[in-house]
Amino acid sequence: MAKEIEIREFHQARWNEPIVLELTVPGERGILVAKAEQEVAEAAGDVLGEIAGVRRKKRPALPQVSQPRLVRHYSRVTQEMMGSDNTLGISQGTCTLKYNPKVQEHMMRHPGLMDVHPLQDTDTMQGILEIYYKTEQIMKELAGMERFSFLPVAGGHAIYTNAQLVRKYHESKGNTHKTEIVTTLHSHPVDAAASSTLGYKIITLMPDEKTGLPNFEEYKAALSEKTAAIFITNPEDTGIFNDRIHEFTEAAHQVDAVCVYDQANANALLGVARAGEAGFDLMHFNLHKTFSSPHGSDGPGCGAIGCTGAFEAFLPKPTVEFDGSKYYLDYDRKDSIGYVKLFLGNATAVTRAYMWCMSLGWEGMRQAAVISVLNNQYMTKKILEKVPGVSLHYGKGERRMEQTRLSFDKLFEETGLGIVDVNHRLVDYGISELWMSHHPFTVPEPFTPEPCESYNKDDIDYYVEVLRRIAVECREDPETIRTAPHKCARHRPIDIPADSTEESFGKLATTWRAYVKRFGKS
Repeated sequence: MAKEIEIREFHQARWNEPIVLELTVPGERGILVAKAEQEVAEAAGDVLGEIAGVRRKKRPALPQVSQPRLVRHYSRVTQEMMGSDNTLGISQGTCTLKYNPKVQEHMMRHPGLMDVHPLQDTDTMQGILEIYYKTEQIMKELAGMERFSFLPVAGGHAIYTNAQLVRKYHESKGNTHKTEIVTTLHSHPVDAAASSTLGYKIITLMPDEKTGLPNFEEYKAALSEKTAAIFITNPEDTGIFNDRIHEFTEAAHQVDAVCVYDQANANALLGVARAGEAGFDLMHFNLHKTFSSPHGSDGPGCGAIGCTGAFEAFLPKPTVEFDGSKYYLDYDRKDSIGYVKLFLGNATAVTRAYMWCMSLGWEGMRQAAVISVLNNQYMTKKILEKVPGVSLHYGKGERRMEQTRLSFDKLFEETGLGIVDVNHRLVDYGISELWMSHHPFTVPEPFTPEPCESYNKDDIDYYVEVLRRIAVECREDPETIRTAPHKCARHRPIDIPADSTEESFGKLATTWRAYVKRFGKS
């Protein structure tokens, strides 16, 4: 007989903490900076005069707060956060919020990494260049590619860079007629968006209701002499892997189209399947997901792009090279697409990935992939069995890989409460909100958990039990759900429609300056 799972008591600190700019007290400051000594001032000369042409017209609106006030503020903010160190990251599908070993975070603070200046002579930065070079060899082996670049700083940035490589490749062949990109509805939307920004016409294939994957005959019909490339995520965001992917790449190559693999979510495939062997010409990994850097995109992110030899000359510059005795940066690349990020990009993400790969080894990385799939199979089955009101769309009977797009559609039909309401209540149990899906919501009331390899059976059982209890509350105590959250740091947020209407934008302010301007706050 299975033991009953006990839900832990949870109550988060709620400070209703304002943002730091609202704490401003005119004239207050945290530290007094001493004036330069006379010798230094005389040696420096008229510094302000030298930079007069680039000085601001007025001082930036920085917060004016004392040091104690600032320390209290950030201490309270940390208490109001739910991070992967204090809750289960299973909620965040497609993000692969795996465990980030703390030894890596300590290493990131090593002076040999933190204090490297991008303009110093490469003879004095052989260590970090060696890490880049060796990480490239690892990624080449994992992907079946011939070269890698670590310059893009996010998955979307990597996709855009690969779209630039596609354009450069066709320009080099005089293919002025290549104007279309083919993708699928459940590939990451940025595959279409990034290509569109370069002027390509986007053809999006709908999923087959039976398999959840694009129909192969419809795919072939979409290909033509105009097709510049296909951009495909596999497994797609439904979690379903296209096991006919080699046929898709072969068909694309028959019309001289480039095959681009969005492998941002590679957690289930390390040591199992390689992009090159599936016929892809270009691809990318997200080091800030699959390879253990904290998920953060443009912060510590790295969208590592891999390519076959036909695209090597077009890679962004610089590349890291090794002449047999020392490592160096190659800026002399006449066919390169140019710069996509200055210097080395995000070196910390590359270093974390290197450490993670070296600590696991080849067998360890494959084991991580196998456990990731196993965890997801177990979790999906358990949710469908234990949580009332959940259903599974597309590909009935198809196994999912590292994540599953589920639906609370039956719960909504029965109670009028759906995924947004479940999310408001979920944080009352000390668990971060479920990621739903990319827009548009092709699955009603969607949610997409992803347990990856970092969570054990007890974690998954606990997580499913919380979902089950909330689903029961929706039926037995709907008012508690409607007024949630009750125990976390925030009040119930205003739900802003996820569309581009004027009404939606009227409720948004992405910066403090825009907030003050729009809502008259000060």
